[in-house]
Amino acid sequence: MIGAGSFLGGMFRYGLAQFVQFKVMSAFPWGTLTVNILGCLLIGIVYGLTDRGSITQEARLFLATGVLGGFTTYSAFSVEMLGLLRDGQFWSLGAYASTTVLIGLAATFVGNSITKLF
Repeated sequence: MIGAGSFLGGMFRYGLAQFVQFKVMSAFPWGTLTVNILGCLLIGIVYGLTDRGSITQEARLFLATGVLGGFTTYSAFSVEMLGLLRDGQFWSLGAYASTTVLIGLAATFVGNSITKLF
């Protein structure tokens, strides 16, 4: 179910990002930004419904890990940060957020640079 959800989320991500980017016609990545923010909103709803007992753990796995994981991994990042915030782990929250962004950017740069070597 996670794989099927991921497939659906990935297809929806591509379609929505392309649609938004085409409509806006800008160099700024509005399509990706839209997907990331929408994914955060939706994962918040899924986890809120799970906390209330309104959806099962299986449905949460399909929706959050599968569909939204395929839609955007940024949604998982944001819900993990929310958990750290709720638990009062402010140092961990700051470290996780800054490390993810900075190391992620560095890793992307290194990966891109490696492709130029061959």
